[in-house]
Amino acid sequence: MKRLLASLMGLVVTGALAGPGAHGPNGEHLDAPSATPTANGLARLPDGSVNVPMLAQRRLGVRTVVATESEASTTVELPARILSDPNASGRVQSIVGGRVMPGPKGLPVAGQSVRRGDVFGYIVHHADPLALASQQALLTELRTNRRLAEQRVQRLESLEGTVPRKDIEAARAELASLASREQSIGSSLGAREPLIAPVSGVVARADVAIGQVVESREVLFEVIDPARLMVEASAPDASLGTQLSKATLAGLPGWTLQFVGAGRALRDGAVPLTFRTTGAGSVPLAIGQPVTVVAALSGKVSGYVLPAEAITRNPSNEPVVWIKAGAERYLPQPVQYQPLDARTVVVTKGLGADNRVVVQGASLIAQIR
Repeated sequence: MKRLLASLMGLVVTGALAGPGAHGPNGEHLDAPSATPTANGLARLPDGSVNVPMLAQRRLGVRTVVATESEASTTVELPARILSDPNASGRVQSIVGGRVMPGPKGLPVAGQSVRRGDVFGYIVHHADPLALASQQALLTELRTNRRLAEQRVQRLESLEGTVPRKDIEAARAELASLASREQSIGSSLGAREPLIAPVSGVVARADVAIGQVVESREVLFEVIDPARLMVEASAPDASLGTQLSKATLAGLPGWTLQFVGAGRALRDGAVPLTFRTTGAGSVPLAIGQPVTVVAALSGKVSGYVLPAEAITRNPSNEPVVWIKAGAERYLPQPVQYQPLDARTVVVTKGLGADNRVVVQGASLIAQIR
């Protein structure tokens, strides 16, 4: 009796602590980890699929569509950067240089809206001591000569009729010349250069402070129109400019691009392609910001057009879509795809006809463990 009880206990322990590679009566792996559902029924199954109860699907906002094959334009992704439109932007620079003084409303700051003709500030010019002393001495000499000329004109005018008229006119001309030279020299000593907004828009750059000494041709302010920007992309193929039909910015919905033209000179081994923004997106753009241009070509490709959010990544970093295999079961399916624009992609390999693909909530299903 004791031996029979010991044998039964050994069988129980052997079944509970199955060794690696042990199989059950139906061929299942006894050492394989089993899915442990969460409190709400979500579970990752051993084959990689996911169990999502109906109530959880409604909470996660899961939506599916039946994939249908169609034709779409082939696309290419190009690295690019944001530029200002030369016809809707401008720079404020000093011609001579000097000390910065504020304008009637103070110095503008980056992000401030301005109108064309607004005075940002003034540049007060400062000559070196020797030149300043020379100008002051010249001004004093001109002022003295002007006063003497005024007295001479008065004397000649009092003797009009006895003095030739040509002498009176010569004295008046000399007086006018001295007065004009005095005014020019006097205004140059206290001259200040106004800093005026060249266009209406937003201050994109402001690099000055009150009292700062700046050099000539130094960029002090930059004003742009945020609704009129340019995008410069780099293409490795010079013939690509003849195949473009439309373009968008990847990851920046709302911004549409109009192709302007392709350069005829290589820059860093690539041909520059210029686009003009024609739509205002929800995300603002900054000058110099690196972006990716998704350009549609004239050729066509067959595939399944889906929203970009339908594409997720598996643990191996492969792009996958989630296919509904049952009422509560979803399978990850590796695919190959090309972006069409900022919102849609075309799946070229991996999907079949009548596959029900998750187009909303795919990223939430991929997080279930």
